[in-house]
Amino acid sequence: MTTDRLATVTDGATTTGRLGSGDTGAPSTRRARGIRPTAREPRPVADRGTLTGTGRLLRFMLRRDRIRLPSWTLGLTALLAYFANALQLVFPTAADLEAFSAFSSNPAAALLMGPGFGDAEPTLAVFLTSTYGLYLIIGAALMSILTVVRHTRLEEQSGRAELVRANVIGRHAPLTAALVMAALMNVVVAMLMTLLLIGLGFDPAGSAVFGASVGAAGLAFAGITATTVQLTSFPRTASGIAGAVLGAAFLVRGLGDMSTAQGGDLGWLTWLSPIGWSQQAAPFIDDAWWALAISIGCFALFAALGYALAARRDLAAGLVAPRRGHASAPAWLSSPFALAVRLQRASLIGWTASLFAGGIVYGAFTQAMLEGFADAPPELLVLFGGEEDLLTGYLGMMGLLFALTSTIYAILAMQSVKSEETDGRTEAVLAASVGRPGWLGSWLAATALGVVLLLVSAGLGTAIGAAVSTGEGELFGDVFLGHVAHAPAVWVTLAIAAALYGAVPRLVALTWFVFGYAFLLGFFGPLLDAPDWAVDLSPFEHIGEYPGEELSGVAIMVLTGIAAALGAASLALFRRRDLITA
Repeated sequence: MTTDRLATVTDGATTTGRLGSGDTGAPSTRRARGIRPTAREPRPVADRGTLTGTGRLLRFMLRRDRIRLPSWTLGLTALLAYFANALQLVFPTAADLEAFSAFSSNPAAALLMGPGFGDAEPTLAVFLTSTYGLYLIIGAALMSILTVVRHTRLEEQSGRAELVRANVIGRHAPLTAALVMAALMNVVVAMLMTLLLIGLGFDPAGSAVFGASVGAAGLAFAGITATTVQLTSFPRTASGIAGAVLGAAFLVRGLGDMSTAQGGDLGWLTWLSPIGWSQQAAPFIDDAWWALAISIGCFALFAALGYALAARRDLAAGLVAPRRGHASAPAWLSSPFALAVRLQRASLIGWTASLFAGGIVYGAFTQAMLEGFADAPPELLVLFGGEEDLLTGYLGMMGLLFALTSTIYAILAMQSVKSEETDGRTEAVLAASVGRPGWLGSWLAATALGVVLLLVSAGLGTAIGAAVSTGEGELFGDVFLGHVAHAPAVWVTLAIAAALYGAVPRLVALTWFVFGYAFLLGFFGPLLDAPDWAVDLSPFEHIGEYPGEELSGVAIMVLTGIAAALGAASLALFRRRDLITA
């Protein structure tokens, strides 16, 4: 009589048994019956470590991020190189820095730059790191947040993590590999910046402290993100929570530094912020390495918390359960536009509330800014349009700030529609009576209206704060209009992202270079005396920073037309390519 054999593969372990014979297939049983093993006995699943496969996953992540890694690390380093070389041209001698050294100790500078070092001997190295270091630290933090979310929560939502974990992979291997990846990127950034500053002739010790301060801040937010990805099952929410922590860190740090500059009692707030820890290292002044140990401790603490929380949840689930939906969809969801609005609703609500609160805060500091900038050097006042009207110049600059912030939302929205396609949900929508132009056009329309809502919210907040702070109620309408008028510039950036998505979806990330360029020209172009042709390339430099500058109706119409043309091109390109469903 013949017998059949059944091979069963479970979590990497293989057992062999006889159907109907009662053979359990255990190794000892097979040896007792004289069955010769054909291969090495696999290690039992129970003996598999929680970090098994970390090295393989890390190599896979390096392969996937072969473009992202150098883009982030070299991009941040190139930004530092640009600042350093431009400042050497603008301030060739120590005498040119004396006014800035004195100005750095006032509350206005403390909010925008960080703790003042007015008593220190003015040097280019001190000015460079204390003024622009804040924005490089924020860049490193964003790099870490996006990297950890990309390789953890996004992998679980797409279903790839389930396939990977079906192999011989430990429970904590994906999170460990993601943290190692983020740490590696921050170490590379720190080393490149250190070598750059040394190559420019700066003190090696101070250069090393500055590079380490940027990397340490990024490492701290990598640990924080390791915790946020355990809380929710959605990548956008996880990155949004981490981004909210970054925003709170910036605000708390600013309040603490402003209080210190004014001789107040709230300077301790600076020590509650990971950004503040890096700035308190004071490169080229104190070289306080010990301050960076707090960032390392923050990374270790939140990473450990992330591991503990990961052990208490199921794969692809979050500790905070999503709200239960209705048994049937309401009638108003029957159109693709309504669906696009519904998918963006949660993030839009969070962004709207955040920008309104931010507008209130920045508007409330209007009077303090005017007092702080009263004795500022002319080279810095050019950022606000000169000395003629600092009040309207500052409020106009706030409109540009919130327009650029709204641009971040627009780019993230286009990356979200890309995720809808790669995760297979767009294919299900298009299988119904919805055409490709209707779906992408609806998403663009919902995002464009969302941008207007964000600018309205920020404009209301800033207008209210400024009117209360200065006591000039007539500012309300001008400040509100100055914010909303930037919508066409944001639409152009949104349309660029849509055109890239319509042609080659993976190129949507290139829109971040457009944003970075606009941010650099908007806030540092006047100070660094950028050429006119370079300034004109930014869509945000044509409308005017009202009420500090006159609005250009022609620019508003032209930018709106460009956005419409690029949007139409994106619909045509989307119709001509295949869908990405994997």
